[in-house]
Amino acid sequence: MSGPVEDEKLRVQQLRALRRRWLRDQELSPREPVLPPQKLGPVAAFWERFLQPGDSWRQQVHKFYQGGRFVMLRVLLPAWAVTYYLKYHVWKSPHGVVMTNPRIFPGDRILETGEIMPPLRDEHHKHH
Repeated sequence: MSGPVEDEKLRVQQLRALRRRWLRDQELSPREPVLPPQKLGPVAAFWERFLQPGDSWRQQVHKFYQGGRFVMLRVLLPAWAVTYYLKYHVWKSPHGVVMTNPRIFPGDRILETGEIMPPLRDEHHKHH
């Protein structure tokens, strides 16, 4: 009766060896993962070269750039878009519209003062 028990022991031993090898294969070596080099856009490539170890002023320039970009994209452009929408689509009377006074002709009454515009004096020119 040593046949089936021996076969079972051998099978269990082989399964354990396979599991151990599979687990060992799942561990990444220090060289992995091997990824293709990333293609950077022109701006990202510039900053990658610019920020190579060097002077600290480069880091400060990069921080200033990032701050300005944040302010422009997250504050100024949305504020402009909201203002534009409100000004041209929501408000009844757009901000900054200057109403011109209507033309005043001789004989018209000026509402603010109540006076009547005198007739224009005849101008005699030497031509025609």
